Amino acid sequence: MSDNATQAVMEGYLQALRSRGDFGTFFATDVTWTTMETGEQIHGREQVRDHIVAMHTKIFDAAPELTGLVIGDGAAMLEVRFVGRHTGAFDGLEPTGRAVNVPYCMAYDIADGAITALRAYLPLAMLRTQLTAPEPASATV
Repeated sequence: MSDNATQAVMEGYLQALRSRGDFGTFFATDVTWTTMETGEQIHGREQVRDHIVAMHTKIFDAAPELTGLVIGDGAAMLEVRFVGRHTGAFDGLEPTGRAVNVPYCMAYDIADGAITALRAYLPLAMLRTQLTAPEPASATV
């Protein structure tokens, strides 16, 4: 797959993801998501799409803020910030309403016009800390 074809897939995918459109159409039917910190894997277009939707709209009200993108022949790497608010159960924690802002990277494999694999380098420990750390005391005057 050429760099141009890879770029077209990624541009379409990112546009759909940021607009909360149907980004799942950019996945191969047998796409795999791997959370690198835990090794957890999710297989299949609908399952991977549903996982991403849950992270962005059910567990968090969040959006990816792209800070970098590298595209090569059949591969792409994003540097992103996960910015939002905790609105649903996550890792045994009930919704806290807290703001989160976590840097992460995503690696993508792309073949035949579709994303075939996503590898999330997401620091889950940092995310959990942002949800559980004591809130700073309010300054009083």
